[in-house]
Amino acid sequence: MHIDILSVLPELLESPFAHSIMKRAREKGILHVEVHHLRKWAVNAYGQIDDYQYGGGAGMVMMCEPLVNAIEALSAKRKYDEVIYLTPDGEKFNQKTANSLSLKENLLLICGHYKGIDERVREHFITKEISIGDYVLSGGELPAAILVDAIGRILPGVLNDETSALFDSFQDNLLAPPVYTRPAEYRGWKVPEILLSGDPKKIEDWRHEMSVKRTEERRPDIVE
Repeated sequence: MHIDILSVLPELLESPFAHSIMKRAREKGILHVEVHHLRKWAVNAYGQIDDYQYGGGAGMVMMCEPLVNAIEALSAKRKYDEVIYLTPDGEKFNQKTANSLSLKENLLLICGHYKGIDERVREHFITKEISIGDYVLSGGELPAAILVDAIGRILPGVLNDETSALFDSFQDNLLAPPVYTRPAEYRGWKVPEILLSGDPKKIEDWRHEMSVKRTEERRPDIVE
Protein backbone atom coordinates (compact mmCIF):
# COMPACT_ATOMS: atom_id res chain seq x y z
CA MET A 1 0.00 0.00 0.00
CA HIS A 2 1.14 3.54 -0.76
CA ILE A 3 -0.07 6.55 1.24
CA ASP A 4 0.78 10.14 0.37
CA ILE A 5 0.11 12.89 2.89
CA LEU A 6 -0.16 16.61 2.14
CA SER A 7 0.70 18.74 5.15
CA VAL A 8 1.59 22.28 6.19
CA LEU A 9 3.60 20.86 9.11
CA PRO A 10 5.22 17.62 7.88
CA GLU A 11 7.57 17.63 10.90
CA LEU A 12 4.63 16.52 13.06
CA LEU A 13 4.48 13.25 11.14
CA GLU A 14 8.14 12.23 11.40
CA SER A 15 7.93 10.33 14.69
CA PRO A 16 4.66 8.36 14.29
CA PHE A 17 5.95 6.46 11.27
CA ALA A 18 9.54 5.99 12.50
CA HIS A 19 8.89 3.59 15.36
CA SER A 20 7.23 0.34 16.38
CA ILE A 21 4.71 -1.34 14.06
CA MET A 22 4.67 1.42 11.43
CA LYS A 23 8.45 1.32 11.19
CA ARG A 24 8.38 -2.46 10.67
CA ALA A 25 5.63 -2.16 8.07
CA ARG A 26 7.74 0.30 6.08
CA GLU A 27 10.95 -1.71 6.47
CA LYS A 28 9.16 -4.81 5.19
CA GLY A 29 8.01 -2.85 2.13
CA ILE A 30 4.37 -3.53 2.95
CA LEU A 31 3.49 0.11 3.63
CA HIS A 32 4.97 3.13 1.87
CA VAL A 33 4.25 6.55 3.40
CA GLU A 34 5.40 9.84 1.88
CA VAL A 35 4.72 13.19 3.52
CA HIS A 36 4.72 16.20 1.19
CA HIS A 37 5.11 19.80 2.29
CA LEU A 38 2.27 21.82 0.77
CA ARG A 39 4.49 24.90 0.55
CA LYS A 40 6.26 23.19 -2.34
CA TRP A 41 3.22 24.32 -4.34
CA ALA A 42 2.93 27.78 -2.73
CA VAL A 43 1.54 30.64 -4.84
CA ASN A 44 4.55 32.91 -4.34
CA ALA A 45 8.17 33.09 -3.20
CA TYR A 46 7.03 33.75 0.37
CA GLY A 47 5.53 30.26 0.59
CA GLN A 48 1.94 31.46 0.84
CA ILE A 49 -0.66 28.68 0.98
CA ASP A 50 -3.43 30.44 2.94
CA ASP A 51 -5.46 33.64 2.70
CA TYR A 52 -8.33 35.57 4.31
CA GLN A 53 -11.80 34.15 3.82
CA TYR A 54 -14.35 35.87 1.62
CA GLY A 55 -17.16 37.47 3.58
CA GLY A 56 -14.96 38.23 6.54
CA GLY A 57 -14.46 36.33 9.76
CA ALA A 58 -11.61 35.19 11.96
CA GLY A 59 -9.07 32.67 10.73
CA MET A 60 -7.24 31.94 7.50
CA VAL A 61 -8.25 29.41 4.84
CA MET A 62 -5.99 27.07 2.90
CA MET A 63 -6.01 28.32 -0.69
CA CYS A 64 -7.42 26.49 -3.66
CA GLU A 65 -4.44 26.85 -6.02
CA PRO A 66 -1.68 25.19 -3.93
CA LEU A 67 -3.93 22.27 -3.01
CA VAL A 68 -5.15 21.68 -6.55
CA ASN A 69 -1.62 21.87 -7.96
CA ALA A 70 -0.36 19.45 -5.32
CA ILE A 71 -3.20 16.97 -5.83
CA GLU A 72 -2.81 17.03 -9.61
CA ALA A 73 0.98 16.68 -9.42
CA LEU A 74 0.75 13.67 -7.12
CA SER A 75 -2.14 12.16 -9.10
CA ALA A 76 0.04 12.26 -12.21
CA LYS A 77 2.37 9.76 -10.52
CA ARG A 78 -0.27 7.29 -9.34
CA LYS A 79 -4.01 6.75 -9.42
CA TYR A 80 -5.58 7.17 -5.99
CA ASP A 81 -8.38 4.96 -4.77
CA GLU A 82 -9.39 7.71 -2.33
CA VAL A 83 -8.43 11.35 -1.79
CA ILE A 84 -9.23 11.84 1.89
CA TYR A 85 -9.65 15.12 3.73
CA LEU A 86 -9.27 14.97 7.52
CA THR A 87 -11.95 17.26 8.92
CA PRO A 88 -14.18 17.47 12.04
CA ASP A 89 -17.30 17.37 9.87
CA GLY A 90 -16.34 14.18 8.04
CA GLU A 91 -17.74 10.71 8.70
CA LYS A 92 -16.65 9.24 12.05
CA PHE A 93 -13.63 6.98 11.64
CA ASN A 94 -14.07 3.43 12.93
CA GLN A 95 -12.65 -0.05 12.52
CA LYS A 96 -14.97 -0.86 9.64
CA THR A 97 -13.61 2.10 7.68
CA ALA A 98 -10.04 1.14 8.57
CA ASN A 99 -10.65 -2.40 7.30
CA SER A 100 -12.15 -1.07 4.08
CA LEU A 101 -9.30 1.35 3.42
CA SER A 102 -6.71 -1.35 4.10
CA LEU A 103 -7.91 -3.08 0.93
CA LYS A 104 -6.96 -0.08 -1.23
CA GLU A 105 -3.64 0.36 -3.02
CA ASN A 106 -3.11 4.12 -3.08
CA LEU A 107 -4.45 6.79 -0.72
CA LEU A 108 -3.89 10.54 -0.58
CA LEU A 109 -4.52 12.22 2.79
CA ILE A 110 -4.96 15.97 3.05
CA CYS A 111 -4.32 17.54 6.45
CA GLY A 112 -6.50 20.57 7.06
CA HIS A 113 -5.20 23.59 8.93
CA TYR A 114 -6.33 27.05 10.01
CA LYS A 115 -10.10 27.36 9.30
CA GLY A 116 -9.99 24.53 6.75
CA ILE A 117 -9.59 24.33 2.99
CA ASP A 118 -11.30 26.17 0.16
CA GLU A 119 -14.67 24.49 -0.40
CA ARG A 120 -13.99 24.13 -4.14
CA VAL A 121 -11.25 21.62 -3.41
CA ARG A 122 -13.71 19.56 -1.39
CA GLU A 123 -16.29 19.73 -4.17
CA HIS A 124 -14.02 18.75 -7.05
CA PHE A 125 -11.19 16.60 -5.65
CA ILE A 126 -12.03 15.04 -2.30
CA THR A 127 -13.62 11.59 -2.50
CA LYS A 128 -13.91 10.89 1.23
CA GLU A 129 -13.99 13.06 4.36
CA ILE A 130 -13.07 11.57 7.72
CA SER A 131 -13.23 12.76 11.33
CA ILE A 132 -11.55 10.99 14.23
CA GLY A 133 -13.98 12.45 16.77
CA ASP A 134 -16.29 15.24 17.80
CA TYR A 135 -13.63 17.77 18.72
CA VAL A 136 -11.32 20.22 16.94
CA LEU A 137 -7.54 19.90 16.67
CA SER A 138 -4.96 22.39 15.41
CA GLY A 139 -4.57 20.49 12.16
CA GLY A 140 -5.08 17.19 10.37
CA GLU A 141 -1.61 15.77 11.02
CA LEU A 142 -2.51 13.82 14.16
CA PRO A 143 -5.70 12.41 12.57
CA ALA A 144 -3.62 11.40 9.54
CA ALA A 145 -1.17 9.57 11.79
CA ILE A 146 -4.05 7.76 13.48
CA LEU A 147 -5.53 6.79 10.13
CA VAL A 148 -2.23 5.40 8.82
CA ASP A 149 -1.58 3.47 12.03
CA ALA A 150 -5.08 1.93 12.11
CA ILE A 151 -4.85 0.94 8.44
CA GLY A 152 -1.21 -0.10 8.37
CA ARG A 153 -1.29 -2.48 11.32
CA ILE A 154 -3.93 -4.71 9.70
CA LEU A 155 -2.12 -5.09 6.38
CA PRO A 156 -1.14 -8.76 5.86
CA GLY A 157 2.39 -9.45 7.06
CA VAL A 158 2.74 -6.38 9.28
CA LEU A 159 2.04 -8.01 12.65
CA ASN A 160 4.18 -10.94 13.75
CA ASP A 161 1.04 -12.82 14.85
CA GLU A 162 -1.24 -12.82 11.82
CA THR A 163 -4.33 -13.42 13.98
CA SER A 164 -3.61 -10.60 16.44
CA ALA A 165 -5.45 -7.83 14.62
CA LEU A 166 -8.52 -10.03 14.17
CA PHE A 167 -9.13 -9.98 17.92
CA ASP A 168 -8.70 -6.25 18.48
CA SER A 169 -11.54 -4.20 19.88
CA PHE A 170 -14.24 -3.29 17.32
CA GLN A 171 -13.24 -5.93 14.75
CA ASP A 172 -16.47 -7.79 15.54
CA ASN A 173 -18.32 -4.76 16.93
CA LEU A 174 -17.30 -5.80 20.44
CA LEU A 175 -14.69 -4.47 22.84
CA ALA A 176 -11.77 -6.77 23.55
CA PRO A 177 -12.03 -9.03 26.64
CA PRO A 178 -9.80 -8.63 29.74
CA VAL A 179 -6.25 -9.93 29.33
CA TYR A 180 -3.79 -11.26 31.93
CA THR A 181 -0.18 -12.37 32.06
CA ARG A 182 2.21 -13.92 34.62
CA PRO A 183 2.25 -14.33 37.55
CA ALA A 184 -1.05 -16.17 37.99
CA GLU A 185 -1.41 -14.53 41.43
CA TYR A 186 -0.15 -11.14 42.53
CA ARG A 187 -0.98 -9.53 45.89
CA GLY A 188 -3.80 -12.00 46.19
CA TRP A 189 -5.27 -10.95 42.84
CA LYS A 190 -5.80 -14.10 40.78
CA VAL A 191 -6.10 -14.74 37.07
CA PRO A 192 -9.50 -16.34 36.23
CA GLU A 193 -9.18 -20.12 36.50
CA ILE A 194 -10.67 -20.64 33.04
CA LEU A 195 -7.60 -19.03 31.45
CA LEU A 196 -5.36 -21.54 33.21
CA SER A 197 -7.49 -24.53 32.20
CA GLY A 198 -5.77 -25.23 28.89
CA ASP A 199 -9.18 -25.78 27.24
CA PRO A 200 -9.22 -23.63 24.07
CA LYS A 201 -13.00 -23.94 23.54
CA LYS A 202 -13.88 -22.90 27.08
CA ILE A 203 -11.39 -20.03 26.94
CA GLU A 204 -12.80 -18.83 23.61
CA ASP A 205 -16.36 -18.93 25.01
CA TRP A 206 -15.28 -17.06 28.15
CA ARG A 207 -13.55 -14.36 26.13
CA HIS A 208 -16.59 -13.87 23.95
CA GLU A 209 -18.84 -13.66 27.01
CA MET A 210 -16.52 -11.08 28.60
CA SER A 211 -16.40 -9.08 25.34
CA VAL A 212 -20.18 -8.92 25.19
CA LYS A 213 -20.42 -7.97 28.87
CA ARG A 214 -17.75 -5.26 28.62
CA THR A 215 -19.35 -3.81 25.48
CA GLU A 216 -22.79 -3.70 27.08
CA GLU A 217 -21.37 -1.98 30.17
CA ARG A 218 -18.99 0.49 28.51
CA ARG A 219 -20.28 1.04 24.99
CA PRO A 220 -24.02 0.30 24.87
CA ASP A 221 -24.19 2.45 21.74
CA ILE A 222 -22.30 -0.28 19.86
CA VAL A 223 -24.72 -2.95 21.06
CA GLU A 224 -27.66 -0.85 19.92
